[in-house]
Amino acid sequence: MHIDTVVIQPLIALVFGILILIAPRILNYLIAIYLILVGVMGLFPSLLTRLTH
Repeated sequence: MHIDTVVIQPLIALVFGILILIAPRILNYLIAIYLILVGVMGLFPSLLTRLTH
């Protein structure tokens, strides 16, 4: 199964958006986690493909 970053980023944004609606106090942590994940996927795009194979 091949998961592309183009699919993961909107999925993460959707999950975090729902979590923000449920518990708005965790907004700072969710944004920080999202930015770290997007940054790592941007710097090391092959890392994700290695983990999924």
